[in-house]
Amino acid sequence: VQLQAYGGGLVQAGGSLRLSCAASVQTLSNYHVGWFRQAPGKEREFVAAIMRTAGLTSHADSVKGRFTISRDNAKNTVYLQMNSLKPEDTAIYYCAANVRWNWATTEFGSWGQGTQVTVSS
Repeated sequence: VQLQAYGGGLVQAGGSLRLSCAASVQTLSNYHVGWFRQAPGKEREFVAAIMRTAGLTSHADSVKGRFTISRDNAKNTVYLQMNSLKPEDTAIYYCAANVRWNWATTEFGSWGQGTQVTVSS
């Protein structure tokens, strides 16, 4: 399932952004959806995930209390609300869909287009 992430931009430390993730063809409600990010020179890492029915979410320790994943199945969209942004959150953010609740990056053979988030200090 190819997903498109958008909504990134340049923001000052302490600011907020909301990212969106949409599927052009497939029905996103059939999948669990996760957000990942990759900073320059670093490996891609898990950020957050949400179950297909939106009942269960998981957030990486580095973003707990600051980022919130949610979904609107009627709009076929998953969101990542990012508050209290830090310079270390600077990365390209990607979303991915999975029928399994497994967020190892090796689960995904290809990635859709990500969106750049840059946090200035």
